[in-house]
Amino acid sequence: MQLMKRISSPSRHFGVAVVAVAVGLLASGSAYADIKLGVAGPITGPQAAFGEQLERGVEQAVEDINAVGGVLGQKISVEVGDDVADPKQGVSVANKFVGEGVTWVVGHFNSGVTIPASDVYLDNNIVMVTPSATNPALTEKGSKWNVFRTCGRDDQQGDVAAKFIAAAFRDKKVAVLHDKTTYGRGLADATIASLAKSGVKPVLYEGVNAGEKDYLAIVSKVKAAGADVVYWGGTYPEGGLIRRQMSDQGVTAPMMGGDGLADSEFAAISGPAAEGTLMTFGSDPTKKPSATAIVKEFMAKAFDPQAYTLYSYAAVQVLAQAAEAAKSTDPKKMAEVMHSGKPFHTVLGDLAYDKKGDLIESDYVMYTWKKTAEGKITYVENK
Repeated sequence: MQLMKRISSPSRHFGVAVVAVAVGLLASGSAYADIKLGVAGPITGPQAAFGEQLERGVEQAVEDINAVGGVLGQKISVEVGDDVADPKQGVSVANKFVGEGVTWVVGHFNSGVTIPASDVYLDNNIVMVTPSATNPALTEKGSKWNVFRTCGRDDQQGDVAAKFIAAAFRDKKVAVLHDKTTYGRGLADATIASLAKSGVKPVLYEGVNAGEKDYLAIVSKVKAAGADVVYWGGTYPEGGLIRRQMSDQGVTAPMMGGDGLADSEFAAISGPAAEGTLMTFGSDPTKKPSATAIVKEFMAKAFDPQAYTLYSYAAVQVLAQAAEAAKSTDPKKMAEVMHSGKPFHTVLGDLAYDKKGDLIESDYVMYTWKKTAEGKITYVENK
């Protein structure tokens, strides 16, 4: 798979003597050397909206950091890898990054892609921060010094969802659907485990195949089960279609999902049926004082920094600050700092990590998709 080099160091004209000096500086890792950072996600394919969020977040962060001198006197250059949300392609992208000399990675997006790619990064001394891969296995599986997230985990997200369902739909029938992916099934199972603590057992638990265009069979099962709420473990392409087809078949039960729905494409796919959909996600990063200036930067470029845009921006900030604190761009030295519990000041606010690479604190809340005064259906944080 080809990787697109989006940002590179500007060319300079040197005299022979200056070139010799520059070569020496490069060899010693000084001011003219680049830190190669890879950003990987579904740049194309059904989940491309999320891929764009990762890419735009990283590129803006790199632009801003380079504008004030870079990291330890070095500029950051970016390599973009398109994994198309496919685990095998994710491993190919990871291996390509290795060949390109990438030492820092922001990505991947999907848990099922991130987990196998993280093994490649571990074997090749590359530190990675995922903005979005929430499956607990990423940081629970073995001992990986190199893996971090700027997002929370599915067990944390599932707990918030389960508590809401237990309170708002007490003694009601709950159906749980998932897309059979590491992320989707993992989120669904985490929610079911949390529901069990309140004595709630789903009346329906089914997996569907991602990428299909007709989910009427599963919608019929939901209808027959008499579900009062439908929990969806998966992303917006299938979630939006199921929500729309539920409405078409007269199923009035609201849908609830996780962060995989957090893009305007969900409403574009599901249409008016999107209204009333419930969703867990981190507290709106665009409303945080720490993000005000950056949000203005994005909006000035006619880009709405939805969902994981700022999580990706923050991932670059964490890596840059870890290198500054370690006084080294060596991934292992950076990881030691990151595991120390030191707070990193980011657009998401202060972030700190435990020994596994998980955030010490997560901030999942509930959202509802609503129609704005302008007629747009979007997700609004519950108050």
